[in-house]
Amino acid sequence: MANKGPSYGMSRQVQDKIDSKYDPELEQILVEWISRQCGSGVGRPEAGKMGFQGWLKDGCVLSELINSLFPGEKPIKKIQSSPMAFKQMEQISQFLNAAEKYGVTKTDMFQTVDLWEGKDLAAVQRTLSALGSLAVTKEEGTYSGDPNWFFKKAQENKRDFSDEQLKAGKSVIGLQMGSNKGASQEGMSYGRPRQIL
Repeated sequence: MANKGPSYGMSRQVQDKIDSKYDPELEQILVEWISRQCGSGVGRPEAGKMGFQGWLKDGCVLSELINSLFPGEKPIKKIQSSPMAFKQMEQISQFLNAAEKYGVTKTDMFQTVDLWEGKDLAAVQRTLSALGSLAVTKEEGTYSGDPNWFFKKAQENKRDFSDEQLKAGKSVIGLQMGSNKGASQEGMSYGRPRQIL
């Protein structure tokens, strides 16, 4: 964590729970994919969580990654490494905006501080996994890597029914509504009838 002392009590427990969600095997898959996707120019990180964070922290590798997935015009025009914190965070923010344009949902996105301060690297892994899944699903020819590394997202399966089929469906009683077969009150008794004197 950047410029922070150790946490204690409840905040320590929360941070430990967040840290436990980090997956070292997924880290290896993501590093391999990013290296293949961007080429040898991005290098490789040291093994482990802190190495992974340090590799992605300035936003340049992420920017190279998202640019490699777009056919034609690239979403991030200027990629430059900078030692200044606000420039690095701006580069990460540009990656997040480009990933959203590519199709990654807001719920799959990490916050800039999750990566830059190392608060939640599991969220960074989730975002990169969602990006990889989208790249595999789109089949634009820009994905480099093993397609089995990421899940392929469900595709639309649109169905066209004729008016006749739709009318036939209206007369069917769904099983969720129960059944009307044998629905009568014959033979039912609710105790003794009321005595009126």
